[in-house]
Order: sequence, then C-alpha cells, then structure tokens
Amino acid sequence: MSQSSDLIQSAQRTIRLELEAVQGLLPQIDADFVRACEMILASKGRVVVVGMGKSGHIGNKIAATLASTGTTAFFVHPAEASHGDMGMITRDDIILALSNSGSTNEIVTLLPLIKRLGIKLISVTGNPDSPLAKAAEVNLNVHVEHEACPLNLAPTSSTTAALVMGDALAVALLEARGFTAEDFAFSHPGGALGRRLLLKVENVMHAGQELPQVQRGTLLKDALMEMTRKGLGMTVILEADGKLAGIFTDGDLRRTLDRSIDIHSATIDQVMTAHGKTARAEMLAAEALKIMEDHKINALVVVDSDDRPVGALNMHDLLRAGVM
Repeated sequence: MSQSSDLIQSAQRTIRLELEAVQGLLPQIDADFVRACEMILASKGRVVVVGMGKSGHIGNKIAATLASTGTTAFFVHPAEASHGDMGMITRDDIILALSNSGSTNEIVTLLPLIKRLGIKLISVTGNPDSPLAKAAEVNLNVHVEHEACPLNLAPTSSTTAALVMGDALAVALLEARGFTAEDFAFSHPGGALGRRLLLKVENVMHAGQELPQVQRGTLLKDALMEMTRKGLGMTVILEADGKLAGIFTDGDLRRTLDRSIDIHSATIDQVMTAHGKTARAEMLAAEALKIMEDHKINALVVVDSDDRPVGALNMHDLLRAGVM
C-alpha cells in the first residue's frame, strides 16, 4: 500500500508541476507571439522546425500539427542540416527553432548560415537571454521554474510547455487563415476523420434503378415486393408529379402488423410515413448521420431542390463507408 501511495503521489506531483508550467505560458502570449504569427502568415515559404533530442521530438509534432492545420511545415534535424539538409531550406522559409537552453550546439552552429541567407528565425526557448533567442527575430518564451523530474534534469515540464506553445501557435494560425473542417479533412483523406468530413451523401446513396419507389395507391403487398427486390429495407412513395409523398420502412411494416392490417388489400397510403425526413445529395454524409441519430431513424430519402427523390441511404451504407 505504501508503494502504491508513493506512486500515486509521484504521478500527481508530476501533473501539478506540468499544469503550473502550462499556466505559466499565459503571460507569454504577448506582442512577440502576435509578431511570430504575423511573420508566418506573411511568409511565402514554409515553416521549417528544428530541434535536438527531446526538443526534436516536440518539434516533429509541432511541424505535423502546423502542416495538418493549414501552415505548410516540416521538420529538419539540425545535425543533418549541417551535413547537407540545409539545402532543403529556402530564403522564403521561416525557421522555428526549439531549444530549452537556447544554446544547443547543433542549432547555434546553424545561426551564421541562417543569418547569411537572410532566413527569418523564430525561437522557442526557456532562456530569453540565450544565443538562440538573441539571434531570432522573435523569441517565444517557454521558461519553466521546475522540471517535473525530481532531479530537475529530465525534460518534462519544459517539453510540455514547448508543445503547448506550438499548439497555441498552430491554432492561432488556423483561425487567422479561416481554416475549415473540410480543409482539415483534405490533410487527412485516408483516416476516419477524412471520411467523415469529405464523404458526401451522393457518394453513398442508392440512385437510379437501385432506388426502391412506388406510386401512391400501390397495394402494400406490391410495395413490399419492391422493398425485397431493392434490399434497402425501405421504399419511397411518389406523388403523381414525381415529388416525395412518403416513405415506408421495415419499422413501419412492424407497426403495420401490430395494427392487424391486411397487407393484401391495404394500400401504401394507409401505412406510409408522410413525407419523412430527407437529405440532399450535396450534404456531407456525416450530416445525414446526425439527422438519423437525432430522429432515431435508420433511412433517409435524398431529394433534389424540387423535392423529387433522387436516392436513398440507410445506416448500413454509412457504416460500410466508415462514417460511423
């Protein structure tokens, strides 16, 4: 029990110290932060992130976050930059350099070349009086009083602060650019998020000959045959002019049987759901899913601007498409 208590106390102490480090960043979101954002927004090049060791791992994540939120960015290892990779960086780019001490040798070595090429430099350091901070056009101060490491040696609170500052920078730039959910999805086309944000109803709906449909006045038994042929668990009911009159689903069939209605003599008009909820082909499939979830239904009719059915989809279609 004593060891368990010690472990819990150690973990809680770590979290408290890192929370303090993050809270300490709030006063550092100042004119320098604004200037850094303005430099990046005005740039015609990319943001090139550099960092060594743990700062390098944080830099990799910051570069990835920037790239996925509308700011073209990539990571370059500073040691590799000294051995050829500096050629990846152009005069139009901005270097975002991370070093808690601000005196990391591999980065400081690059400073004369950065200055010679006229490349703009933003530093993220814990020491505003360091060589790196003084060489930069703007320094983002991520100083922390204590590392969460009880020896005050392992980068913990400092790397958390740098990561949060990078997130703050990325999100501020995202909002300044008017970056949208659809823009975000284009950076993530292969994942579930991309499918949710890019896939439209027209990409998953059943249309043409696959759309089950009958006219008003059709016998219920014939409507059931149409449902069986098309296999969607529903059918659309049309007015004489081709507009949507209603929908009949497997759920409606169960409710019909509870009412002891003769399926051989009843017409679809007697048992259909009048009109029903609809979607548009150009809607995101995720929007159609929300309509279904909000109204606790499993199928939607897709209509055009004249309220004429052009397709249909159900929960299984969205599940197969990876929207759910």
